[in-house]
Amino acid sequence: MDRLRSIRHAGVFALAFLAALAVGSSLLEWAAEAQSAPAYRNIPLWPRPFTDDSWVLGSVTGVATDSQNHVWVLHRGDESLEANERGMIPQPGATGQPSSSVCCMAAPYVLEYDANGLLVSSWGGRSVGYQWPTVSGGITVDAKGNVWIAATGAEPAAGGRGRGAAAAAPAESDLPTGAGALPAAAAARGAAAAAGRGAAAAPTPADAHILKFARNGRYLLTIGTPGKMDGPDSQATLNRPSAIAIDDSTNEVFVADMGNRRVVVFDADKGTYKRHWFAYGEKTAGAAPGRYDPAEPAAKSFRDITCIEIARDGMVYVCDKSSNRIQVFDKSGKFIKEAFIAKNTLGGVLQGSFGTINAAGAVWDVALSSDAQQRYLFVADGMNKKVRVLLRDNLSEVGSIGSGGRYPGQFLVVNSVAVDSQGNLYTGETHHGKRVQKFVPGK
Repeated sequence: MDRLRSIRHAGVFALAFLAALAVGSSLLEWAAEAQSAPAYRNIPLWPRPFTDDSWVLGSVTGVATDSQNHVWVLHRGDESLEANERGMIPQPGATGQPSSSVCCMAAPYVLEYDANGLLVSSWGGRSVGYQWPTVSGGITVDAKGNVWIAATGAEPAAGGRGRGAAAAAPAESDLPTGAGALPAAAAARGAAAAAGRGAAAAPTPADAHILKFARNGRYLLTIGTPGKMDGPDSQATLNRPSAIAIDDSTNEVFVADMGNRRVVVFDADKGTYKRHWFAYGEKTAGAAPGRYDPAEPAAKSFRDITCIEIARDGMVYVCDKSSNRIQVFDKSGKFIKEAFIAKNTLGGVLQGSFGTINAAGAVWDVALSSDAQQRYLFVADGMNKKVRVLLRDNLSEVGSIGSGGRYPGQFLVVNSVAVDSQGNLYTGETHHGKRVQKFVPGK
């Protein structure tokens, strides 16, 4: 009897042990899953080809999504095309005849796609009412459907960043192709022809502003003044702004003011100044840091802010691109924390076929995941050719998406990343990449 009781007790213990082991195993699996990155797969044939087969995409400078899960793409247009892509663009000083009747010309600067990759609208280009960017930066869409564009300007030569040197006059190839752009294009071609006959063309003021449009391209507002840069404490001017984030709850626009190495906030309707801050939440500008060295202490000032993003909980994420770091603030500018990403990444400022290229650093753009807690932060790492996945609470890296290359799912120079409400991920590639890709959750 005692022996039978012992056997029963042993059996109960064994069952309890196995149950505990199963629960423990499940907890371990859950913990491992909790620390892993979400899986994504590429959609190879997104977006759909242009219906006008002479159109090509230039260097993409910004990608954004809106409340309809439409995807907005901003690119540099004709000016960023390779020499062998410009066959349909009239030659400067010529009679208007293109060098080829086959290919190519740039698509309009602003492209709106639906979630299936169908182009539903396009616009953008020069106007007498505002100055279109000489070189565009980021794009974002607010809750009302208004489209915001950063006029970032040409990258200064190495050592000249942030000093606001005037940009060169736009080339003939930088002509608008969007709806409503023909009068401006004709005027610009006329100016180019006059310049070819010996008349001096007026220089275009350097980019130092952001633009607000209705979703159909109707102009609404300019903040900042092209060509006017009054320094990092200015309440009225900007200096090569690179990115924009909208706080719809307070109707404020947050600007990554790269040339002034600061974040500055304005009223989104009136364009009036609200506040600004520098790295670590400082209220006064520090000295411009030198070239990044991973062995040196962290710079007290930003080097080049290339992104800004606001989470639902009010945290503001700022990319300091060539410093390989993300700094986090509250909306008042109070510094919360920072993290270094791929700290040993270097790179440099190079002279490319269509201007100076800043290819330094690992933190080019960020986007927040679409879950309620926005648990993940996606980081576009153009230098290392991948999208890094971080846990937002501690900014630790838990995975990555993509690798270097030109095949679908790979990246050449990924500089833009955006997420829609369904969790789909969109990327844009600048410089010679000239591509937009879609990734969907799952393997």
